Amino acid sequence: MPDAVEREIKLSYDSPAVARRAVVEAGATPLRARRLQNDYLLDRETAPLGDRQCTLRVRVDDDRAYVTFKGAPGPGRMKVRDELETTVGDGELLLRLFERLGFRIWFRYQKYREEFRCGDLVIAVDESPIGTFVELEGSEEDILAMATTLERPTSDFVLDSYVALFRKHRAAQGSTATDMLFEDP
Repeated sequence: MPDAVEREIKLSYDSPAVARRAVVEAGATPLRARRLQNDYLLDRETAPLGDRQCTLRVRVDDDRAYVTFKGAPGPGRMKVRDELETTVGDGELLLRLFERLGFRIWFRYQKYREEFRCGDLVIAVDESPIGTFVELEGSEEDILAMATTLERPTSDFVLDSYVALFRKHRAAQGSTATDMLFEDP
């Protein structure tokens, strides 16, 4: 079975209400209700995944949990990379298991996510401590078509990860926060 490929972009919006309205007016229908996601990025001291621009993530999302491996992104106007993801029964237990295997949590972030669908395209409205983003995930054609419908040029495409966006925000704000959490100052 071939590996899955993730293709996505983010678009910045002024508020969750503005983002949600734009997505619904573009013809998207609700897929999953708004909920808090807790994401944990893990790595190891020996042969770090980060050296290869790869990511290991455990996501605790309402009553679900996922473990995801993301490969290094390739060049281009969209973020494209291999992705392997599966549902797990207990995200907190999985985190403890990874820690016993030598992995450590090096970054944690939270966001409220609401998901929509438009054809084969999955659209997420993400409310994070550093701003509101609409994430478009699907084929290149579907992403470009939705971006056009949203009246957003390719120059608006955000390819940075939430880690990179947080680091830029932290530097601009002079913050000392180490994780992107709602309760951080």
